[in-house]
Amino acid sequence: CALGWACWKTYLGRPEVDELRRMGMEQLGNGLSRAEHYEDALSVMEAELATLRRLGASEANILGLQTNLACTYGELGRLGEASNMFHDVYSGRLKLYGEEHQGTLRAALNCAASLNQQERFEEANSFMRKMMPVA
Repeated sequence: CALGWACWKTYLGRPEVDELRRMGMEQLGNGLSRAEHYEDALSVMEAELATLRRLGASEANILGLQTNLACTYGELGRLGEASNMFHDVYSGRLKLYGEEHQGTLRAALNCAASLNQQERFEEANSFMRKMMPVA
């Protein structure tokens, strides 16, 4: 968490398009999450996502951040939002990489796990049965 704050303070004055500034924001969000300051981490990650979208970042970078956001939603007990975002990430990775890519399979597992967490067992089982031949 302290390293994240140090990175952010160091690079805050740089232009929004500066990669080091973005990486400082990423370190801050990840550090806050690791320190279990999930509400603060969520604010940082949402701001980072808005910045990435505004700057036209790659879909891969956006999907990676959305995965972290979904995990943070889950930690905050916002299971519906976490599940929706995990599904968005899975759909995005499926379009970007195809169904056999490791990242797509991980995203599918995250989707199923989030459905299980909400006790939506039939949906989770159905989803995983669909993915089993691919894995």
